[in-house]
Amino acid sequence: MFNLAFLLQQGPSADDISHMVMAMMAILPLIVLIILAIVIVPFWFICKKAGFSPWLSLLNIVPMGNLVLIYVLAFAQWKVVPVPQMAYPPYPPQPPYPQPPLPPQQ
Repeated sequence: MFNLAFLLQQGPSADDISHMVMAMMAILPLIVLIILAIVIVPFWFICKKAGFSPWLSLLNIVPMGNLVLIYVLAFAQWKVVPVPQMAYPPYPPQPPYPQPPLPPQQ
């Protein structure tokens, strides 16, 4: 914290700037790889479930490729088979409802 306050008061020297740039160059590729993985992995599974080649998810690397991929997924005919309506058995029979007691007769 003291170093940051000292840096802001006097301004960074050329040596400080070079150290900061080297640190950013070491960290930035790792950050980019993490962000790409966060974006590509869900699109990989979406493409696979839609019946397309999962390799289409790599369009996210190309600038404006993610927009192309979204339009392909939105307007293309998906190759999955829809589930029939009666795929599940009917509901089990319900037990009879209890009858209220009859009033006493006189």
